[in-house]
Amino acid sequence: MKWLNSRKIRLMLIILFTTFAVGSHYAKGDFTFGEPINLGPQINSAADDGTTSISSDGLKLYFASNRAGGYGYYDIWVSTRPSEEDAWENPVNLGQTINSEAFDGSPCISKDGLELYFESRRADGLTSTSDIWITRRATTNDLWGVPVNLGSPVNSEALEAVPSISADGLQLYFASGRDGGFGTIDIYVSTRQTKGDDWGAPINLGPVVNSSTYQWFPHISDDGRALFFARGYPEEATELWISTRKAVADDWGSPMRLESIMTTTQGYGGPCLAFDGSLLYFYSTRPGGYGGWDIWQAPIIPVVDLNGDCIVDAADMCIMVDHWGEDYPLCDIGPMPWGDGIVDVQDLIVLAEHLFEEFPAVEPSDSAVY
Repeated sequence: MKWLNSRKIRLMLIILFTTFAVGSHYAKGDFTFGEPINLGPQINSAADDGTTSISSDGLKLYFASNRAGGYGYYDIWVSTRPSEEDAWENPVNLGQTINSEAFDGSPCISKDGLELYFESRRADGLTSTSDIWITRRATTNDLWGVPVNLGSPVNSEALEAVPSISADGLQLYFASGRDGGFGTIDIYVSTRQTKGDDWGAPINLGPVVNSSTYQWFPHISDDGRALFFARGYPEEATELWISTRKAVADDWGSPMRLESIMTTTQGYGGPCLAFDGSLLYFYSTRPGGYGGWDIWQAPIIPVVDLNGDCIVDAADMCIMVDHWGEDYPLCDIGPMPWGDGIVDVQDLIVLAEHLFEEFPAVEPSDSAVY
């Protein structure tokens, strides 16, 4: 398909689909979330379970818990499964090499599976609140090594927490209470040229992302174009937000609340995206759980009914072909649900996966359907 130009694609579609009607009102190309599902008692306990990180193959789920059997206040645990279709197995504590007598949590596994970033309040950090640490291993079959404090300039005398490493390993997002921010806790990013280089001075993401309250639990998507995070005061109900950008070099756009997930007034936090963008993991105290915080997942669903006629068919495909090669948000639905800034074969693949499916009516809108 990638060798066909837009005229040939359109001609092929006309041959395949001889009768269609294009609706007069277009819905905004976007994505929404399906009904959140609790991961169940195999993962969740009567204690607090949350702040997840899933491996790039979807077969290992790292999370923090204060359940019985740990070594400290909170420990990092991991659950595995043979395939993405199988159920999660009983979680296993990462052991005393990783976990201390203090708080250890907010794990973030690198895309290659060889680095695990986390926050800890162990005694040998730079602050008594929280620092960011890293543990490494040579292969995914090896044991994790002794954790190392990332040191300055990432860590400071203030609180540093909830790290999120980019897919290429060159950007580290985290929350910090250091001076110079816009709120009590802000989101920062530190960069490096190669994985062998030191981390550079952290940069505040600015007042578009950060507000006068807490900005917490940043999570950068695999393509670097979406940033999920929590906002609000911890003693109240924190909420889930998302900011997107068309390209990695662009500034972050105005954040949007994830309305369709937060149908209850309980607290939400710890957003973590599957590497393919199909699922969002998070923790919440919403009803239907097994303990305090529970881990939930919600499917991310692209809005593929481009002309709003409640069915995905040739009319939608032709709309896409008409804007082939353009930066046209209505049709930009792949490879991630928020698109990549150009209408191409990645978007056609997503649309084809939903061909002839029926969708509920979506009112035309300039705002997101999050």
